[in-house]
Amino acid sequence: MEIERKFLIDSFPNLPELACAQVCQGYLSTAPVVRIRKAVLPDGGEKYELTVKGKGTLVRTEVNIPITAEQYNEMAGLLKREPIRKDYHVYELPDGLKLECSIVDSGTESEFMYAEVEFDSVEAANAFAPPEYLGREVTEDPSFSMNSYWINGKIDI
Repeated sequence: MEIERKFLIDSFPNLPELACAQVCQGYLSTAPVVRIRKAVLPDGGEKYELTVKGKGTLVRTEVNIPITAEQYNEMAGLLKREPIRKDYHVYELPDGLKLECSIVDSGTESEFMYAEVEFDSVEAANAFAPPEYLGREVTEDPSFSMNSYWINGKIDI
């Protein structure tokens, strides 16, 4: 189960960084969401994952399955377009939560940035007071999902 709130941002925050990666992800299916992802880590290592997501905004089912590079490459051959590129950073929030920030397709006309905060419960998600540097909240607007971006090739900000 995934419980997260999503926000548009203009820049990466000035917070302690916990992790970063260069990510490529593509969608084998958009209903239901079936995504493949390759993450290149700062040390040059790589992680591959197949993700299946259920319907929902604040709360939805999410199943992540590790896959091999060979499996990723074979499934990437099934994609209808080039994978989405993301510069992905994870920051530590003062309350112990993690802030995941991404710039999507940097350098293109469809470039945008967003941030997500994951929670252990709906109550914790609803109690979260977003810091000022987080922009407009788009949690409940499915047009701001990466799935929607894959379908439309842009996000209307």
